[in-house]
Amino acid sequence: MFYMYVLQAKGNSRNRYIGYTADLVRRLREHDRGESTSTRGSRWQLVYYEAYTTQSAARERERRLKSDGRIKRFLYDRLDKHL
Repeated sequence: MFYMYVLQAKGNSRNRYIGYTADLVRRLREHDRGESTSTRGSRWQLVYYEAYTTQSAARERERRLKSDGRIKRFLYDRLDKHL
């Protein structure tokens, strides 16, 4: 399985990160340890993920969320209502 995921910085609900991975637990640990330059300096919590059977599908979903502000805003609005 491959995952598209959304992380939220602990203590700052507006600081979010979108990524994809084959190992969600390992990747969250790497983000928390500061091993990713994009997320260094914060502690992170997983707030959303989607599972895909192929890497290309997870990567494409990540790319669409990062590049299309309307789609990203829709997802973030849903997360804001339920977190």
